[in-house]
Formats: sequence, structure tokens, C-alpha cells
Amino acid sequence: MQPAKPMFRKFLWTLLASLWLASCNFPALNRASPTPPGPSPTASPPTATPIPLAASVNGEGIALAFFEAEVTRFEQAQAGAGIDLTTLSDYKTRVLDELIDLKLLSLGAIQSGHEVSLAEIEAHIADIVTARGSQAAFEAWLQENAFSIEGFRSALMDEILAAEMVATIAETVPPSADQVHARHILVASREEAEDLRAQIAGGQNFAEIAQTYSIDASTRPAGGDLGWFPRGYLLWDELEAAAFELTPGEPSTVIQSELGYHLVEILERGEHPLNYEARLSLQEQAVEDWLTGQRQTADIQIYITP
Repeated sequence: MQPAKPMFRKFLWTLLASLWLASCNFPALNRASPTPPGPSPTASPPTATPIPLAASVNGEGIALAFFEAEVTRFEQAQAGAGIDLTTLSDYKTRVLDELIDLKLLSLGAIQSGHEVSLAEIEAHIADIVTARGSQAAFEAWLQENAFSIEGFRSALMDEILAAEMVATIAETVPPSADQVHARHILVASREEAEDLRAQIAGGQNFAEIAQTYSIDASTRPAGGDLGWFPRGYLLWDELEAAAFELTPGEPSTVIQSELGYHLVEILERGEHPLNYEARLSLQEQAVEDWLTGQRQTADIQIYITP
């Protein structure tokens, strides 16, 4: 059982974009993680648009052909992973939502002053051709992944800009934060939790009880130690909220979560350097929050029913 929230569920691909360019491993550009539902489809696209669009973001179009190719890449990736598409609900909408988020990030990068020139794109492509061994091998890869060279250039541009924007947002998360150092006990019933709480109140050692009774195998050997963590890091909101209300040495009341019943005790609290996973989790949340704000204010038009 992991105490931390999952890290970079959907934004890992943007942060890894530069590594992808450097290593030329060519992962498909599909994104499988779910995203919040996008705006409701509008009646029809603007009649003046010369290229059919799936959507537009602040006037910047997402070509219908590119969306359809992205769906193909997604389907190929799922098939390669042995995943039955019938088990995935509304995945075409999720693919479109990911493309909208990618466009929001790339536009945000441009507004923040980031630039990627055509010469840089061509230099990246030249490196990729070299890594693939030949122009023919590169073109074969494009065909296998449903890319035209023009579509690949455009996708590469957006990926680079989006990665720049994610990095810019991530840098706003400071290296330290108000944190607590806590430990906990997890059991299956409220009755057992109340009994253990009474034992602790009677002078029994919290860590020893955790080692004996806690069903959290990941923290039990260390006496239930959760380490240092900031707000917004634990999977269990109820446990985190209680932890930040306690003073050091004060055991909590019984706390219920989806996993069972907890007791938590704070050992220390204060400004403390964020460990790698905690900072990554807060950076993920910062990107999510930025995108949420952008979705609320951006002019997002959807012209299809995925």
C-alpha cells in the first residue's frame, strides 16, 4: 500500500518528451490516462475553416485527420499491450481531451515566451533519422504509426512546447514545504481501532502496536512510519486532514478510509525539504490545477462527437 498519490498519471509524457527526443525510443504519441470530460459538442465547425477540425483551442485548430490518426495510434498501443478496446469506455473522447490539454500547454508555453523554430524541429528530425538508421526506416516508422511528415512536425512542435510549459509550472513548486512526520496504524474494524487507541492512551507504545497489529504491510515494519509529507500528498484525504490538525505526540481519534480504520500520531511538524516523490506529486497537482484554470477560461470548441 503506497501512501503517496500516483505521480504524473497523464503528464509524464510531457515531462519525458525531451528524453524521448534525446533517446529516439519513439513511444507512440497516444495518451491512455483518463481526463475530465471536455465541453459539450457545438453544432458545427466554422464554415470558413478550410481544413476539417475535430476541435479548436483559443482559435488554434486540432485537425480532424490528426485526431483520427491519434485514435489509431491509441488503438494500436492498446492492442500491443493486449488490452481489449471494448473494456475502455469512451476512449475516443479521452483521446480528444488529451489533445486539447496538449494544445493548452503548448499555447501556454508560447504565451510564456517559449519558442521552437522550424530549424530546431528539422534538426530533431535529422537526429531521429540518424538514430533509425536511414530515411527509409524513419518513413516506415511514420507509416506504421499513422503519421504524415507534416503531422509529425506539428505533433513534435506541440510536444516540445508542452514539455516546456510543464517544466515551467513544475518550477513554481518550492523545494520545501510545511510538512508533518507521522506514523499510523491500519486495522479492519472500528472496534479494534478503538481498543488499540485505548491501549495507546494507557501508555502502550504506538510503534510497537503498529508493528503488531497494523495491516499496512508497507509501513508496519517501521512502526507505521509514513515519513515526512506535505498537504496534498497522501492517498487518504481523511488521514492527511487529521494529521495536520494534530500536535506532535497527540494520537488521533479513529479515522475511517476506504482501506479500513486508522490511528495516526504526529512526531514532528515544520518546514522541511520535499523528497523526490512528494515534490513530483505536488508538481503534478500544480499542472492539473493550471489546466483546470485554463479549461475554465479558454475558448474550446468541439466540432465532432467522438
